[in-house]
Amino acid sequence: MDSELLFPECPVRNILARIGDKWSLLVMHTLKEHAVPMRFSALQKALPDITQKVLTTTLRSLEADGFVHRTIYPEVPPRVEYRLTDRACSFLEACQPMVKWAIDHMAVILKERHRHIGQ
Repeated sequence: MDSELLFPECPVRNILARIGDKWSLLVMHTLKEHAVPMRFSALQKALPDITQKVLTTTLRSLEADGFVHRTIYPEVPPRVEYRLTDRACSFLEACQPMVKWAIDHMAVILKERHRHIGQ
């Protein structure tokens, strides 16, 4: 059962259940790295191992929670762009120490993981 149903009043469980999946943080990070709004196809190119369906679902979830803003331009064919909201930017600032920690420790963790698998 979903955490937001089991623990609706717990902000940690509720929010982390939404953004703690495999793709949400990577999508937000990718949008942050590209200082301009990105089209769906550009996001898909930047994250080549994400499927179209998963990217669509992830963007919808991030939009529903106010992390991503979607702009639809009335053109033929329609142009849709995605950008981070201020909420997402503040969230990513809070994540920066965790990202730095992961970068600083990745080599040692991968070495330990490889050693553990080899046993």
